[in-house]
Amino acid sequence: MSRTTFDQLLQAGCHFGHLRRKWNPAMAPYIFMERNGIHIIDLHKTVAKVDEAAEALKQIAKSGKKILFVATKKQAKDIVAEKATSVNMPYVIERWPGGMLTNFPTIRKAVKKMANIDKLIADGTFSNLSKRELLQVTRQRAKLEKNLGSIADLTRLPSALFVVDVLKENIAVREANRLGIPVFAMVDTNSDPKNIDFVIPANDDAKDSVDVVLTACCQAIAEGLEERKAEKADEKAAAEQAEEAVEVVKRRARKSRKEEAPAAEEAPAAEEAPVAEEAPAAEAAEEEAPAAE
Repeated sequence: MSRTTFDQLLQAGCHFGHLRRKWNPAMAPYIFMERNGIHIIDLHKTVAKVDEAAEALKQIAKSGKKILFVATKKQAKDIVAEKATSVNMPYVIERWPGGMLTNFPTIRKAVKKMANIDKLIADGTFSNLSKRELLQVTRQRAKLEKNLGSIADLTRLPSALFVVDVLKENIAVREANRLGIPVFAMVDTNSDPKNIDFVIPANDDAKDSVDVVLTACCQAIAEGLEERKAEKADEKAAAEQAEEAVEVVKRRARKSRKEEAPAAEEAPAAEEAPVAEEAPAAEAAEEEAPAAE
């Protein structure tokens, strides 16, 4: 079953491309027709591509890896923040910090700096600062929060990038390509799909269009996370059962050793008793032998 339908995409306006003069010929396979000088995207292909991308995203989430959402354009910001937060994934909706992927350790230092400021404010270290100095620190903290707050939990490079508008986010796409990180993207008729691993041909300017595609993809991610949770629970239950089985075997082994111990102690006594009785009989036989002679 498809994650989106032709009618859903049509209603959201996913089929509206850009003016013909702005088109990128590389998008020709995804264009259905031209109407009033505007290219119309083939939504049948969009439905198939959304399903393909959603399945891949689900597997990434299921393996416990992170997907970084990127959308700095005004129309998509809030939607991306909401959807990414709902599946606990990092996102960038302000300015893309240059070198965020290729120079990741530096970005991590900035995130740690934000955490250190919080720590110092909490333990009262900054209480001795003047009002002006405290204001400067607070402003610095607010700036870091605005640009990097949404990636504070991203402790290692993401396993995939989801981009809305590859033209606007071309630096992010280039960095991901350089590091071999797969890129999922909504690609409009004015963009080049060449460097995108999972192309979703759709209108990347309309809020409804962005919403319907992201909803389908984030539902798949949520499913992947649920399956991961269920698998972990099963593994934990299996491990507990295995531990119980081992414990049962150990208890039985200890019990059998205790039962064998008294038997082992009694066995020599039973063997020695007949020997003690036979000894006088043997001596009497020796005494009788000379008498017979």
